[in-house]
Amino acid sequence: MRGAPPTPSPGVVYEQDGPLVRAVGGFRGFVFCPRDPGLRGAGLDRLIERQRDLFAGRGETVEWRVHSHDRPPELTERLRAAGFAAARRNTVLVGESAELGTESGAAPGTGRALPEGVVVRRVSGAADMRRIGAMQAAVWDMDLSWLAGFLTGRIEAAPEDVAVLAAEADGQIVSAAWMFLWPERGFAGLRGGTTLPSWRGLGVYRALVARRARIAAARGVPYLQVDATGDSLPILRRLGFRTVTKMTPYVWTPPGR
Repeated sequence: MRGAPPTPSPGVVYEQDGPLVRAVGGFRGFVFCPRDPGLRGAGLDRLIERQRDLFAGRGETVEWRVHSHDRPPELTERLRAAGFAAARRNTVLVGESAELGTESGAAPGTGRALPEGVVVRRVSGAADMRRIGAMQAAVWDMDLSWLAGFLTGRIEAAPEDVAVLAAEADGQIVSAAWMFLWPERGFAGLRGGTTLPSWRGLGVYRALVARRARIAAARGVPYLQVDATGDSLPILRRLGFRTVTKMTPYVWTPPGR
């Protein structure tokens, strides 16, 4: 799941640089690195600096994700020396789609389903993506103007392998989540999962997990993977996800941005 998506979004180009793959042309750059790039010392420094310098020339932010079991141990130190800053650390979880796709959208044994008046739709249109982006931006108080274009681009690139869900009540999006399916790898990645504060604790988030699990199971994808924040980690563990590692994004940002 750490590799580049099989099909790039429109406008995104993959570039090979030794052991790495760069994704160039999206809302930000990404560097996809194997567990061990096979370089040490000055060779590793030059590899890191090439990525930074390429995106610096484009005036773009770039993200390099490091897992707690990655090698060499000094990789994070060398990323920091090159100007990459550690973002929030996430816990990587894995669960089984068949186990997690309960019909009620509730945690096993809880009997909790969606609150009355809440409807979950699978959406694909640009207008719905903009509504999702606006809801997410309001909750997190950050600029997510890129999100609608990113999601519509991924759907355009691989419509069968992207599922975006919106939970609505009285015409308002109260929660949204999406999933990228990689059937050839046996995994689907759960992303998003933001819920308005007034709708938390009512089972909406759990229902979106269950709905995505059922979609994955129907496609024959046995496993789900999540990069979980501290907010969602307890819920996902109660649902049956298992911790496999930790992941920290290291981000280089152009000066002045």
